[in-house]
Amino acid sequence: MGIAEIPSGRYPNRPFIGSLVEVAVAAVRDAGMQICDIDTVLLIPCLHSADDQADLIFSRVVEELGLHGRAKASAMLHSGGSTSDNITRTAAGLIASGQAKNILVVQADKWGSAPVADMVDMLSGYGIPREWERPTGLTFNAVGALITQRYMAASGSTPEEMAAVCVALRQWARLNPNAMYKDKDLTVEQVLGSKMVCDPIHAMECPMLADGATAYVMTSTENARKTHDRWVRIAGSGGCVSHYSIGQENDLATMGWRRAGERAYEQAGWGPDDADIAQVYDSYAAVLTIGLEGLGLCKLHEGARLFAAGEFSPGGRLPVNTNGGLLSAGHTGVGGGTALLVEGIRQLLGRAEDARQISDCRRAVCGGSGGTYMDSQVLLLERVDK
Repeated sequence: MGIAEIPSGRYPNRPFIGSLVEVAVAAVRDAGMQICDIDTVLLIPCLHSADDQADLIFSRVVEELGLHGRAKASAMLHSGGSTSDNITRTAAGLIASGQAKNILVVQADKWGSAPVADMVDMLSGYGIPREWERPTGLTFNAVGALITQRYMAASGSTPEEMAAVCVALRQWARLNPNAMYKDKDLTVEQVLGSKMVCDPIHAMECPMLADGATAYVMTSTENARKTHDRWVRIAGSGGCVSHYSIGQENDLATMGWRRAGERAYEQAGWGPDDADIAQVYDSYAAVLTIGLEGLGLCKLHEGARLFAAGEFSPGGRLPVNTNGGLLSAGHTGVGGGTALLVEGIRQLLGRAEDARQISDCRRAVCGGSGGTYMDSQVLLLERVDK
């Protein structure tokens, strides 16, 4: 695999298509390939602009890369924050069946510099059922607050412990030169002292919208072995689509993570105790703690307390979201999950900066969730040394 990423943040003068091309070319070069080696382009959608989205759907990236007439396919897959997990499985299937040889997966979004009114409209409506929930004023922050309220009630976690999740992720972001908040410290007191957005979530417990772009290249084991001494394989995967309407989720404090994890671990032949790192979707603190608990990476109801104890911080027992996650690296739309997946690959390949590179990192648990946390998707990745 080859990977690439550009810094996340607010970059109003950074062109959308230019960002896509930049990370695409960088990922292909990182894979030791040339652009002409790519035969299939799989696109992760953007949500900041219907026009830019249409350009992606209608193959503009293929033309910008000079692959028109060469590429066999250019297609988009979309499941919100779990898109990278689902698109990776799709790419693996195309390669295993012989339908593709070298696949480029590419993503970019401009959530950070898009018109604020447009973003408010989008985040107030997408995925919120029109019949019952949207008329009540339910928005994504309100969904996050419902999940957080339920998790805190079930686990007995305190506001300070929930805030500690954000602080731990900021500690990782401070080590990541591509993170939106690489230059800003954060304390529990600052989190709890920030504006209340939707009880019990404060402003600094919400993911900040960011511009960003990532890409990665997938190929067969046979091809990887020819040119690389180290690569990453998919050891197992699992998923569970648990609801559409958040009101139809049986338990907001658990959701579908346990079932998804069981399916993935069974396929891989190893379990959570074997993981060296975890990169799990974290648009809100409770979304992350619920994911870690469901995947068996910590005991049920203990996630927030373990964050407060430093278990998942730099130097802790299990490194979690080592790029800073959506909450501190920046929420790049559907790309938030993609950035976590790319970070997992980066760690396994030993290509992170020295300050945050996990020593002898061999196995990673990566997880994404889309929409109003409608699904839980898991990829188990392993490092392979020739």
